Amino acid sequence: MNHVLFQFLPGMTGADPLGWVLSIGTLIVFFVLYPRLMLMQIMGKLEKTAIELEELSRKAKMFITKEISPNPSKETQEAVSRFFEFFMVTPVDLDPAGIVKKFDHLLIQQRDRFHYLVEQLAPKKSSEEQANLEMGFAGGIAVHEIAKVVRHFVELTRKTKSYQFAYILSMQIPLIERMAKSFYKGTQALAKGEPVGDGVGPLVAATLTGTNRITHVMDDIMLSRVKLKGRNLLVMKARGPGGRIGNPGHAVQKVMKVQKVHRIVTVDAAAKLEGEKTGSVAEGIGIAMGGIGVERSFIEDVVVVKKIPFDSIVVKMSSEEAITPMKKEIKDAVPKVMESLDRLLKQTKPNETILLFGVGNTSGIGDQGKDAKAAEKWVDEHHQKEQAKKKKRRNEA
Repeated sequence: MNHVLFQFLPGMTGADPLGWVLSIGTLIVFFVLYPRLMLMQIMGKLEKTAIELEELSRKAKMFITKEISPNPSKETQEAVSRFFEFFMVTPVDLDPAGIVKKFDHLLIQQRDRFHYLVEQLAPKKSSEEQANLEMGFAGGIAVHEIAKVVRHFVELTRKTKSYQFAYILSMQIPLIERMAKSFYKGTQALAKGEPVGDGVGPLVAATLTGTNRITHVMDDIMLSRVKLKGRNLLVMKARGPGGRIGNPGHAVQKVMKVQKVHRIVTVDAAAKLEGEKTGSVAEGIGIAMGGIGVERSFIEDVVVVKKIPFDSIVVKMSSEEAITPMKKEIKDAVPKVMESLDRLLKQTKPNETILLFGVGNTSGIGDQGKDAKAAEKWVDEHHQKEQAKKKKRRNEA
């Protein structure tokens, strides 16, 4: 039996005692050093990733600073660096009663803080450009936070010398890198006021508005009255073309206090599963609205009490596609959304009023039909440029 086992080890198939000792010594050294060698190899990769993410954070910071001023002062650079450390402490939720109002209060404060900082740093910028900078800051802070968290765990792994911990972290790195790079691209797109994937809801709303008159409902929400298929549509979206999301919940509550609404339809971007096609459209019920749920909660409180049906139309895309420049596949989904809307309108009676909210970031998307066409043209041109870049890279490879 021993002969069978030892034949797989060098030097142990014969009766040479020295060979036995060397083989056992080799095994002991292998089992002792192998984990450390693996840890060194993984730590090298993790350190490289941490440096790359920190560089992305630095580039995002410099990009925002340059957008504020081509020749930023030292005070401006320091102010941007300080604000990249901005954080929000979530409210106490031991007693869930009232948690929505607490979050709402904090989110309003957060928006006010962003608005105040941008006004101080870029007072000569237009209101639309300032809105774009606010969104750019949000993306840049996300990149910075990811870089800090990865650095934290890299240093923690180095101190503990735990290769199990290093394995777990290394398995997450591809997804983390993908997320950070998307936020970096999103930072650039939002700061420059380019349409992003999440803007498909506002794009639909602007298309429906056409040349109809715009009414201010709240500071960041627009409303227009549209006649479609014999129904009265109240079309709402965040005010564009600056990067805004607005306060949909408060706006809808305000409208429904003075207007009888028979149905609510929300149009928004939705996270697709891997394998699903970007730009595919789905219909469902409920309030399609991202975020932590504060705005959705305000709308649900009203529609449940008044027993109003609420439907949703969503355009599928990945989380990366939602925050980066809008893809042609997403723009091309607008006619499909209109077809879905036609089917929903058939469930209502003539002259009934339907409130349609185009949910999402309105960066690069104005409030009327001509603005929607301009945004679609930009998407087509951007798509052509990206295709040309890909073709060039293939030819160079």
